[in-house]
Amino acid sequence: MHIKSLAIALAALATPSVAGIVQGFSYGSTNTDGSCRRYDDFKHLFERAKNLSGATGFTAARLYTSIQCGTSADYIEAYKAAIDTDTTILVGLWTSAGRQVFENELNALIGASKMLKDDFTKRVVGISVGSEDLYRSSPQGVINGEGPGCTADEIEGYIGWLRDWVKDTDLEHIPVTHVDTWTAWVLPEASKVAMAVDFLCHNSFPYFEDARPNAIEKAADNFWSAVSATEGAAQGKDVWITETGWPDTGPIRRDAVPSLDNAKTYWNTIGCSLFGKRSTFWYTLVDGAKTKSDLSFAITPSTEEIPKYNLTCS
Repeated sequence: MHIKSLAIALAALATPSVAGIVQGFSYGSTNTDGSCRRYDDFKHLFERAKNLSGATGFTAARLYTSIQCGTSADYIEAYKAAIDTDTTILVGLWTSAGRQVFENELNALIGASKMLKDDFTKRVVGISVGSEDLYRSSPQGVINGEGPGCTADEIEGYIGWLRDWVKDTDLEHIPVTHVDTWTAWVLPEASKVAMAVDFLCHNSFPYFEDARPNAIEKAADNFWSAVSATEGAAQGKDVWITETGWPDTGPIRRDAVPSLDNAKTYWNTIGCSLFGKRSTFWYTLVDGAKTKSDLSFAITPSTEEIPKYNLTCS
């Protein structure tokens, strides 16, 4: 083998491979009433996702944290529920609560890999270091009062910390990512985060984008232009969709009207163009604890398994 070919082969071995297409929902750690989601809650939701009327292939779960109910030692019970329902996992590590909490996240993840062993690690398709931290720390996020975030330097440091901690464990070869909005990914400072990850995760909601015409008729154009912007910042790496959807209830945002008809239209035009073709985590199966009680993106009510609208893709 030529030296150049050998170098390319070795580089390929050193870089974690990104999984094939995965499809599922993003799941928070709390129920709609604000209570902590436990094993039975996650198991029920994962089973509901797999058995949705009119939709198939929702066999993955994206999580925001590895910590169960805010403790410092226990890993989230969603991991055991994922094993028992054969659900694929995009692990989440929360980064915007400071270094001590992030260390707790790492300890919980490492603890899960030691206790649950291959049953857990073989189902992990990626580890996300943070979610929308760059957006929250950006001028736009600060103006919108979105709460604490992290700088690109901090996220880059957390990614390095994670890679150090999983070295020589079963988690070492799992690809690492970061989740953020397209408005954050295009910021110059985000390039160091894009360089540090193995693939990028993209959140975008045309409903919220009231700086431009955002009626449901514009949703497809707005969504795909946002994806294109993230792809332009991705340095040639894969881009997964980790949050998108349209609410059926809530306030009107400029031209964007929440309704069941519009939520179904968004599912048909955006969701059905993604499912089975691109790794996607829809937002959301069931609402978690809501800061605004009248805003709902859930495709099923919390107490019912029947979808609010027909999910069949033509």
